[in-house]
Amino acid sequence: MLTFISVVFFSCKKETTQNEVWSSKSDILFLDFEKEDINNNFIDIKGSHKIVKNNRNHALEISFKKDEKITGVKLTPKNNFKLNKSKKYSLVFDAKSLGDETTFLTVYAENGNGERVRRITNIDTGKFKSYFFELTSNKTDINSGLRDTPKAWETEATHMKISGLLYNMDFSEIAGIDFFRLEGLKDKTILVDNIRIVESPERDPNFLKGIVDKFGQNAKRDFPIKVHSDEELKKIADVELKSLAEYTLMSDRSQYGGWKDGPKLDATGYFRKEKVDGKWALIDPEGYLYFSIGLANVRMANTTTYTGIDYTDEKLYHRDPEDVTPEDSKGIIEIPTETMKTAHVVNKLRNDMFLELPKIDDALANHYSYRRESHFGPIEHGQTYSFYRANLERRYGETSKNSFFDKWLEVTENRMRNWGFTSFGNWIDPAFYHRNNLPYFANGWIIGDFQKVYSGSDYWGPMPDPFDPEFERRVIKSIDVVSKEVENNPWCMGVFVDNERSWGNESSTKAHYGLVLDGLSKGKDSYLKQQFMTILKTKHKTIGNLNKAWKTNIASWKELEKGVDYKKQNEFPEGMVADFSVMLTAFATKYFKTVHDILEDKMPNYMYMGCRFAVWGITKEVRESAAKYVDVFSYNHYKEGIGTKYWKFLEEIDMPTIIGEFHMGAPDSGLFHSGLVHAADQKDRANMWADYANSAIDNPYFVGVHWFQYLDSPLTGRAHDGENYNVGFVSNTDIPYPPMIKKAKEVNSNLYTRRFGKKIKK
Repeated sequence: MLTFISVVFFSCKKETTQNEVWSSKSDILFLDFEKEDINNNFIDIKGSHKIVKNNRNHALEISFKKDEKITGVKLTPKNNFKLNKSKKYSLVFDAKSLGDETTFLTVYAENGNGERVRRITNIDTGKFKSYFFELTSNKTDINSGLRDTPKAWETEATHMKISGLLYNMDFSEIAGIDFFRLEGLKDKTILVDNIRIVESPERDPNFLKGIVDKFGQNAKRDFPIKVHSDEELKKIADVELKSLAEYTLMSDRSQYGGWKDGPKLDATGYFRKEKVDGKWALIDPEGYLYFSIGLANVRMANTTTYTGIDYTDEKLYHRDPEDVTPEDSKGIIEIPTETMKTAHVVNKLRNDMFLELPKIDDALANHYSYRRESHFGPIEHGQTYSFYRANLERRYGETSKNSFFDKWLEVTENRMRNWGFTSFGNWIDPAFYHRNNLPYFANGWIIGDFQKVYSGSDYWGPMPDPFDPEFERRVIKSIDVVSKEVENNPWCMGVFVDNERSWGNESSTKAHYGLVLDGLSKGKDSYLKQQFMTILKTKHKTIGNLNKAWKTNIASWKELEKGVDYKKQNEFPEGMVADFSVMLTAFATKYFKTVHDILEDKMPNYMYMGCRFAVWGITKEVRESAAKYVDVFSYNHYKEGIGTKYWKFLEEIDMPTIIGEFHMGAPDSGLFHSGLVHAADQKDRANMWADYANSAIDNPYFVGVHWFQYLDSPLTGRAHDGENYNVGFVSNTDIPYPPMIKKAKEVNSNLYTRRFGKKIKK
């Protein structure tokens, strides 16, 4: 049994290590680790801590274990720490990473209502540095439309970044502070000292004004590859073009990127899968062993950002109900000149961010577009602008309409091959499909007016009801479009259908079976409910038998058919959970079978690559159902690499698997957010990319690993949801990050010998 004592709070400062992060504001020292009994306030989670001597004082040493779902330490005082409700505060601490490598860290702060905010940063090596974040989100930040903003006041302390979304929470009481790592690739240790609550300074009222220059770059900060003029941008492009013209394909590659120096297996003329000497592999159309390593989202669809302008022409809002492409996957939508004349400011906060936007008669005005809906954010629809496209035109010129785009296609392919990548990832512009220079994956979406089901963790929206006949009709329509785009091209490896669906998760029974609970609450008009009724009647025969198994008192089958709501319940009898499992399996099986059968009918030469599971939204029943129908499992896994504990299930299903998305970002890019995983700088970022890529290459079940994405997010956030991350191999001025390219060539040049060793004889 754990016994907690109150944390001792000090009003004094420890001079030897504490850094003052901003002047003239009161500090309340939360912990300085000088008390001998302080260990009683900590709970280790798959890690360890100890108080150590640091110079003349003490600090908290936290050791994080690799490959654990969560590892770290929880600081939980006996009594909540109360703050002045009329003031705004920031959580601040000093820290450094021990050893030669930096540490990606997650910090949780919990308020008196049990709500938590999560912030992330990279802890540097060497001297102690101060790290901070505001405990209560500012309304301006939420309304900015940015996933996270720059610092609102001057300080040398590192601004920790939001992980998730910005919410306004009451932090007048603090119930706990946690220091964690999530599925780290290596053991890491940090020192933490002087955890304190500091009254936040007055914010600069203009901290978001004029932050974007004409190139879409950070106007208030310099960084290594920043461009200062059109002439400089074109000069950089000319130097790269000359270099790319002299490259040759890596000598061990087949024309499709397979291992020419390895064994030659059966050639079918299309990509396929095969297990070779205990390792899963893809086989290219010529029969060579193949591993898919590349970059995803190579397209213009996510390059636009909201300008704070809208138009009065309501025809822009119209969507064709038969459209198969979601709004965020649309390319540039041209806006008629007459419509552009009706432009008016609808969000001054955003419009004031831009120092210079083209006038409607400017040569670069063709890079304006329109977004009819957003996933979330303060703007529902409006004018957008693609600085990336505009910079391409600046780099390559325009001899005919959109000729810069044709040059971009050529340069992008040459880069991929020069850097040693064997394929594109998901979501590439269909203009690449028939150039026959680099293998790719096609993509389909299932959207439409079919019935929906909610899992309770519906980040991207509800699930489709796969038993609704409209669902099958929409799958047919979508795959038909994809089939016509691909046209039986052998350079296409397979098809991804959907992305990061909310299947539920195994954090609790309620979260696990959210789709079933929602289905049971529906009435007889629900196709899913009808299927559930058939399953339950077939198994239990009578309502009495069902009540006995479920420990319920449902009056009749008719009452159950009307809908029973167990979504507020947290504990469920064993018999009920067993039936939940059967119903969830039926749901997932119908989904995957429907998609598989239609793909098999319309595109029989291509692999079904699955729906790109998110690690936060997958369950055992869903995995087992998918395994019957997909050719290759696909996961988006935003961590530091591929460990062993989480992926243990691969031994059970024995399926080839591909990473559809991962990334790392760094603060020296000029962007305001580094991404979902943080590095110290571009060199550290490149090393982290290599560690992740190699961890997948070394795993016998993985047949590919795809980085998300080719280019950085817009500085002011992609229009879809405000993501403003340093996630590109190239910047928004289309300049490659040198450390990333150097490391990519290094890893990719050894790809096949690392994966398969010496030549294998069959």
